[in-house]
Amino acid sequence: MKFRVMTAAVLLTATAALAAPPNLNDPTGSQGLMMIDKLGRQIRFFDPATLKEIAHFPVGTAPHDFAISADHKTAYVPIYGDGIYGKNPNPGNSIAMIDLVGKKVAGSIDVSPYQAPHGIQIDASGKIYVTCDLSRKLLVIDPKKGMIEAAIDTEGTGHWVAVLPDASKAYVANKTDKLFVSVIDLKSRKIVNRVPMPNGTQGIVASLDGKYVVVADSGAPQVLVIDTKTDMVVDKIQLEGGMRGAYKPYYTPDGSKLVVCSESPAMVNIIDARNLHAKQTVLMVGKDPMGFAASADGKTLLVANHGDGTVSVIDLKAGRVANTFMAGTGIETLTYF
Repeated sequence: MKFRVMTAAVLLTATAALAAPPNLNDPTGSQGLMMIDKLGRQIRFFDPATLKEIAHFPVGTAPHDFAISADHKTAYVPIYGDGIYGKNPNPGNSIAMIDLVGKKVAGSIDVSPYQAPHGIQIDASGKIYVTCDLSRKLLVIDPKKGMIEAAIDTEGTGHWVAVLPDASKAYVANKTDKLFVSVIDLKSRKIVNRVPMPNGTQGIVASLDGKYVVVADSGAPQVLVIDTKTDMVVDKIQLEGGMRGAYKPYYTPDGSKLVVCSESPAMVNIIDARNLHAKQTVLMVGKDPMGFAASADGKTLLVANHGDGTVSVIDLKAGRVANTFMAGTGIETLTYF
């Protein structure tokens, strides 16, 4: 009976999320399409209508994630280093600033002495929040001043981060280094909770209304739902067709769908955000899917297949893969803007 009550709460919140204001960390738009080619060490721009590449340029060793300013003029891209999680002998220590209008590097923010910046989020005031996994810190940065305001202990090697829309708290996924999600109060700038994650964690995302955070389970085909009021896991969503751990959850910008990618098998689960336990649409995509982007009209979902240099184009209304195209060496994240 208790589980049913929890599930009902999640469903009600998912419905409320549809009416929530746009989330800065799930951007979309019709101005352009940017892709972070981690393996190619490039930023790539595509025409959002034709999906043809129109520009690209080098940006440093292993760019990973991005955050975009509210005016869609600047993107902030962490430069992680030439290694991978757990094996990064030459870690980066900068955030590249990308001019989205001019399609060029506009500058850089030095985050030394902190190393291996990876996950990044932005708030309504324009501050950015960046995990530095080797340093076990969450940085709070004023990008206009190019200044680090705070370096907050995460305890674990924080990799991905979800900042609530009101910027009250941040939730940091520590992969398998620490089997919990670090909950950070962004006002006091310290850890206030640790949400147990027995199998470890991968990607993490906040719902548009900020009431829930969804975490990909590193060891099982499921995502876990954290109530941000209590910082407790209140639901688990099994991924149909899944065999191993999930990789990354993502809300479409209108809040209508929760989508999750997994690497083994390489698939995407499309979940109705109004009913998280409804029948899922399961689609097979390219090798090692890692990132999502949804078009402004809500019709198209792009999936970055990091392992084979392709992008899968999903027709969301029809629930099918409509096309696949080459888009670099290995795209990890991408976005319409």
